[in-house]
Amino acid sequence: MTTPLPTPGAAGTAAEFVALLRTMKARSGLSYRALEREARKAGEHLPVSTLASALNRASLPGKDIVVALVRACGGDPATVKEWVEARCTLALREGHAQTADDSGPTANGLAGTLGSGHQQQDAAIGRQFVPCLLPADLSLFVGRDDELGEAARLLGQERPGPVTLVVTGPAGVGKTAFAVHAGHQLAPRFPDGQLYVDLRGFGDEPAEPFAVLGAFLRALGVRGGAVPSELPGRIDLYRTLLAQRKTLVVLDNAADAQQVNDLLPNGTRCATIVTSRTTLADLGGRRLALNVLDSATGLALLREMLGPDRTAAEFDSARSIVETCDGLPLAVWVAGARLAARPHWPLAKVARALADEQRKLDELAVGHIAVRASLELTYRAMAAGTQHALRMLALLPGPDFGAWALAALLDVDLSRAENVLDDLVEVHLVGVRSVGATGFRYQLHDLVRLLGRERAEQEDSPQDRTAALTRLLGASLHLADLAAETLSVDFQGISQTDLATWRLSATDIEQLFVDPMAWFNEERQFLIDVADQALDRSDIAPAAGLATALTTLFQVGSHFDDWERLQGRGLKAALAAGDRRTASQLHRCLGELTTILDRYPEALDHFEQALLLAEGMGPAYRASATAGLAYVHRLLGQYSSAVRHFEKAAELARSAENINCLVYATNGIGVIDLEQGRVEAAMERFTECLEASRRGGYRPGEAQALRCLGQSHRALGAHPLAADSFRLAASISEDLGDRLGATHATCWLGDVLVRLGEHQEGRRSLARSLWAYREFGNLWGEAATLYALAEAQLAAGRPLHARRRAEAAVRLWRRIGARTWLAVGLDTLAKAHELAGDQAAAAEAGEAAAEARSSSPAAGDRS
Repeated sequence: MTTPLPTPGAAGTAAEFVALLRTMKARSGLSYRALEREARKAGEHLPVSTLASALNRASLPGKDIVVALVRACGGDPATVKEWVEARCTLALREGHAQTADDSGPTANGLAGTLGSGHQQQDAAIGRQFVPCLLPADLSLFVGRDDELGEAARLLGQERPGPVTLVVTGPAGVGKTAFAVHAGHQLAPRFPDGQLYVDLRGFGDEPAEPFAVLGAFLRALGVRGGAVPSELPGRIDLYRTLLAQRKTLVVLDNAADAQQVNDLLPNGTRCATIVTSRTTLADLGGRRLALNVLDSATGLALLREMLGPDRTAAEFDSARSIVETCDGLPLAVWVAGARLAARPHWPLAKVARALADEQRKLDELAVGHIAVRASLELTYRAMAAGTQHALRMLALLPGPDFGAWALAALLDVDLSRAENVLDDLVEVHLVGVRSVGATGFRYQLHDLVRLLGRERAEQEDSPQDRTAALTRLLGASLHLADLAAETLSVDFQGISQTDLATWRLSATDIEQLFVDPMAWFNEERQFLIDVADQALDRSDIAPAAGLATALTTLFQVGSHFDDWERLQGRGLKAALAAGDRRTASQLHRCLGELTTILDRYPEALDHFEQALLLAEGMGPAYRASATAGLAYVHRLLGQYSSAVRHFEKAAELARSAENINCLVYATNGIGVIDLEQGRVEAAMERFTECLEASRRGGYRPGEAQALRCLGQSHRALGAHPLAADSFRLAASISEDLGDRLGATHATCWLGDVLVRLGEHQEGRRSLARSLWAYREFGNLWGEAATLYALAEAQLAAGRPLHARRRAEAAVRLWRRIGARTWLAVGLDTLAKAHELAGDQAAAAEAGEAAAEARSSSPAAGDRS
């Protein structure tokens, strides 16, 4: 350290002790984030939000915070000991011992007041499929005892039917904070979980019940394509799942009853909390109105933020602040935050500033206006660069974002953006949370965003605002494309980066992409929102390019709803704009999605349209669409067409130097060889694909080749070799996060385990695969697993069980239209009838199998 650290000896009060800690941070030259990283190196926990809050209040921080901060600033053991002893002396003198986790209020820590604005958490904690989606409870919650008691009385008792509590009040009164706090208190009464959603009822884009139900169903354990594609189906499945559960549903920030009705559970032991700025008079349920804070509670909030000594010393000014803010919690908090960040300011300074706004506050006694007037006090006190950053953040399509988004908006590097965010965190206009490998996420409250947007319209030209959003779109597109390329799953082979007009540096990208899949899981909704925002602005090509770049990430994560909605919207926009290149790529991507969902007629149409629009373009645009078209023809047993298209796709892929697509097409021809009994020829192709995939680092191709080699070994009766291939394929897919690919391998592994005599383990693998396919809504995989289970039951001498499984497989293959595999299933059904002694039924199934084979266009297609 070139600058000596301050010593705590001069601190006579808690406020002075904290002021010296701030001086230490300033002398260290380290940002909050850098301090957090230094602490982590020493094995200590020093979250950014915790440290910022601790340094912006007058009460003593916890011992652990002091130790971690002094060490992170470069203090040696003797210095750390000196600070700890000084803290203990002050704690004893002031008659309270602070705990290690006493981190103080955060930007969301308002007194039963300011809504958190947090998005839903993706991962359930506890037993499987028990959702716990409530945002974190507030560390500072003052007052609302009567209201909390009423909520507990209404929701915490057994009653003959679901109960709905409607919490109403003006903006900024603390409805979200109250609902979240009450939800945490009531959580033990609802052991089957808590669902939460911010309906954004008064934002620019309110949440649609269709999308909310999709998210809720996934949180309840419904996966991928198993989520119904129509609203009535989603409502029915949602209510069915909750019918026998004790679940709490929190529907925050609702615009009207129409937005809420479809989300209400019907389970007699469920309960719902709805918050809204309106009365929702046409929504049934109990009413609980939140009013502004009374003077005593407002003073208690200010006292918690500033410390009892400072508040008592200027009691009249403190009371004036609360009264002038009209008891609106957000306004009280903003005033307190300004004072906490500036311990040298007298309270009278802020009291006088608020008094200057008295006329406006008296005339406009509506929450929105009062909040805006109070926020403007903080805004005017900020540096010009920080003000500009807040205005740019207000342009974002959602409240939750990463630092890279601000870097793009401001045209700066990631480090500079993080420093600016530190300044905004310090005055509690921006909240922050750590998300492990992906770094930090920030939140901008909707009312703060409102102020920023108003200021942006007044102070920034339309050209500057458009340029900022164009940079954001470019950065989003570039990062999404790189994430997809890093995972190396897709076989399209067309980079979208030429559409990106702004990019982060390689160093910054390396910092973000410690775990590309984790990064996407955290950024998924933000990237979708950016694409939607750009489509609204008619930035068709780059917006659709972003939607296209997300294909791999949607596929690996099974985000089929997002995939179809976003790319469907992009396709309509591209066609309307006459953008053939973009429309061709989106048709190709949607063809892949509808293939996964077994909607083969749609898939064929998408791939054919992609090829039609790509006419005259380079081979890169036609290769993957041709391969996709071939794959659907193969699934339908149309082998002649499939081979012709696979061979054309391979030719185009070689010309475009697209190794992924070449492997995909070559593998497809091998599968046809295998299905038509040419096992050795198939194995030659699969081995070629395996070697090419390993050379090119195309791990999905490697897994696919291994699965197909496993099938070849199975066809030859080499079951141990088949099992080894399937196990390795499953391992690769699991490493990629590709659960569907892993299920493909696990299904056939179960089949060969049964053939090896390991009946119990084999049937277990097949049962797991069956449930996985049903979660994904993958009918072909479900049929294949049912067929394998039928064969397993035959091997165990259980013809009746085998018959039921075979009949289910036959129904699915008949529905899909896969005539070759329909014949295979009918063969198994015939064997089951024969083993059961029903010769007539066996003969009928055998005749149906022969008919399916003779009617298949594949018969005699290829020598």
